[in-house]
Amino acid sequence: MTDVPVNHPRYESLRLREAIVAGVNAGVTSQHGLIAHGRGEAYDYLLGEQTHTFARAAIAAAAHLLSKARHPVISVNGNVAALVAENLVRLSETLGAPLEVNIFHTSKTREEAIRNCLLAHGANDVLMPSTEAELAFIESNRRFVHPQGIFKSDAIFVPLEDGDRCQALRKMGKAVVTVDLNPMSRTSRTASITIVDNVVRALPLLIDALEGAAVRGGDQAPANFDNMLNLAAAEAAIRANHV
Repeated sequence: MTDVPVNHPRYESLRLREAIVAGVNAGVTSQHGLIAHGRGEAYDYLLGEQTHTFARAAIAAAAHLLSKARHPVISVNGNVAALVAENLVRLSETLGAPLEVNIFHTSKTREEAIRNCLLAHGANDVLMPSTEAELAFIESNRRFVHPQGIFKSDAIFVPLEDGDRCQALRKMGKAVVTVDLNPMSRTSRTASITIVDNVVRALPLLIDALEGAAVRGGDQAPANFDNMLNLAAAEAAIRANHV
């Protein structure tokens, strides 16, 4: 980004693009991830590239749910690792939840690259997919999980998730917290709690909320959080900017 001045109006968006491209070059992100990032960038543009009240409400609800979980797990794919590896490690430490690599496009090499990326950013351990444990209700590569991680979990933080696996996890009775810039996606509408925001903005806020919950003893549940109503508020904000 040495050729882009920091006062450029698209600086932050361009910085994130560069992070995803660097992830591809490092073998962390797939080329398909470039398309997914571009789609999210379009929704973020319509959201004014800011964290809205509905996102903050979802973050508060997510912090309460995750802090109360018996065995929370953080699922990591290539795009998330490329964008927020350091904050994923912070979240893991704050929540006391393991990091687990899980990707759609089969690649042992890329799985190891994601693991190495997380370790390089301070993770002590990273769980890897295993043929010893498989999720029900799904046939893609994402069904392979660690027996002591996602398979055992009761609550999973899965930013930038695939809709089919989110549906499978919910059918298995697991709570799912996701970050998705598209409030109309299958993932958004299937998850227990959807944070409609850019993951680079949402993750530090989630960590702060969890640290606050720990100080308070985690006993202040957000009142009457309704994921579908929250998604409706996000969609309304997008439509307002669109017109």
